[in-house]
Amino acid sequence: MSVMMRTIQTAVPPTILYQDKARDVFASQPGLTRLGQRLIATSFDSAQISTRHTAVKEFTTESVAKNPDFFDADSGLLLSPSTKVRNELFASIAPGLYIEAAQKALGACPDLTSADVSHVITVSCTGFYNPGPDYQLVRALGLSPSTQRYHLGFMGCYAAFPALRAAKSFCDADPNAVVLVVCAELCSLHVRSSNDPDTIMGSALFADGAAAAIVTARDHHGPGMQLDHFETVLTPVGEEAMAWNIGDEGFEMVLGTYVPHIIDDHIVGALAPLLARDGSLDTTYANIPHWGIHPGGRAILDRVQKRLELSEEQLMPARRVLNDYGNMSSSTVMFVLKDIMEENLPRVAPAGERVCSMAFGPGLTVETSLMTLLPGRAG
Repeated sequence: MSVMMRTIQTAVPPTILYQDKARDVFASQPGLTRLGQRLIATSFDSAQISTRHTAVKEFTTESVAKNPDFFDADSGLLLSPSTKVRNELFASIAPGLYIEAAQKALGACPDLTSADVSHVITVSCTGFYNPGPDYQLVRALGLSPSTQRYHLGFMGCYAAFPALRAAKSFCDADPNAVVLVVCAELCSLHVRSSNDPDTIMGSALFADGAAAAIVTARDHHGPGMQLDHFETVLTPVGEEAMAWNIGDEGFEMVLGTYVPHIIDDHIVGALAPLLARDGSLDTTYANIPHWGIHPGGRAILDRVQKRLELSEEQLMPARRVLNDYGNMSSSTVMFVLKDIMEENLPRVAPAGERVCSMAFGPGLTVETSLMTLLPGRAG
């Protein structure tokens, strides 16, 4: 029996950041050099992002917080809360996003109930607390107290793939298993004013959101995405080019400008082990119609598109998510796959259509997956 991802559902905080307004706030901070101001303008304007969502309600010009921690709307100053303050906000906001996305995912599978869920896998790299989100989902959704729980922490933007790979393994071992996978990231908690190019890039790109999937091998008649193969590859260079560290004033991102070049040089080699697992595919990628690429940034998407000779239509799901939501770390590729499912499952042919998906993270790590969109069947 094949392992299927039955649905992907998402949740985002209600506060919206508009890219042009956020740019102006960051560019107006004291202590910026002329180079820093130019980098802010370039980074924000070239990101191909229109809107993002944030858990920090203070990050709006309409904020009326009496004792702000992150942004003083009266003075226009970005503040520098401690890592403790940032993490406390994560612990207060993230549970609601985990639960909302998970409830939507279960609700999208009417043949399943909370009693059917056998495993919970949660993911995040933007905050910590314990009892954690895996525990909270069991309580909030009324899952069995014996539900197996796993949390993948601090892996970065590619972490949805290890979570889905683990879910597939559980279902391969037990065809009756039902695995709930939930990624939730509050990246905006860690933005700050700086002249550092990496920090500026993070401020221009990162956002908040959650995504939940139901993975199972149980027989059903509805549509879904079959999970075929997963691979992970470490590029031979780039260990220092992408990193995620904990500082005194939040988590600190390293996103070197050379990352798109590293991906450009090594993406073909990183895909080779995945494609080798399926004899029906060739290395021109021409017979893979759908590509679920983690939009780590516009330059990364541009490099992947050019190197793999993909069409603009094939990049549209990733570019759409980037434009509307920004980079939500591990949740982002799930938003892209949701877009692909919703756009194509209603019309997919009975034989199905292939999807190749990939994400990049610290290391430099490249995670890839082959999937198949399958329609529902009669009966």
